[in-house]
Amino acid sequence: MQESFSTGEIAKFCQVNLRTVIRWIEAGKIKGYKLPGRGNNRVSREELLRFMQEYDMPIPDVLSQPAISDTILIIDDEAPFANAIQRALRKAKYATVIANGGFQAGVMLKSFKPTLITLDLSMPGLSGYDVIAFIRSQEDLANTKILVISALPSHKLKEALEAGANDVLSKPFDNKTLLNKVANLITG
Repeated sequence: MQESFSTGEIAKFCQVNLRTVIRWIEAGKIKGYKLPGRGNNRVSREELLRFMQEYDMPIPDVLSQPAISDTILIIDDEAPFANAIQRALRKAKYATVIANGGFQAGVMLKSFKPTLITLDLSMPGLSGYDVIAFIRSQEDLANTKILVISALPSHKLKEALEAGANDVLSKPFDNKTLLNKVANLITG
């Protein structure tokens, strides 16, 4: 599982200023990457642990424990829904990242290789159906579980299942149903 952290989260872990973390990344002391289209720096759990050990920094309990769960990529162009999904999943201790559209999702799928994605079908640019087709055509992503979360009518959700989604959930949804479906897909 690959979990990543923002520069703000790293600053809290290391008890330094946010700008200090950015300087560490710019100087190459810690390897980070930028999220496409946003420019925000992220650092993987493994890289952060390597850096903190190399510089003899105390490692917070939250980092010293092995990661609790699998990475989930949330693909939804509507920020309120993406954030609601992320809050529910993070509360259940899942590592999450958000892609706000189909193109960004393609880049993040290749970077993170998530165990599961939640996917809205109605997005500008690449539709959810295009994303499903892309995932199912890629050998290295073929085992990625796909949970479609959409407000489209039931016949459209059925089409998503026929296209290769593993399960569907109608918007609006309740968190208990979301977490049950995610757990079943990851463990199944």
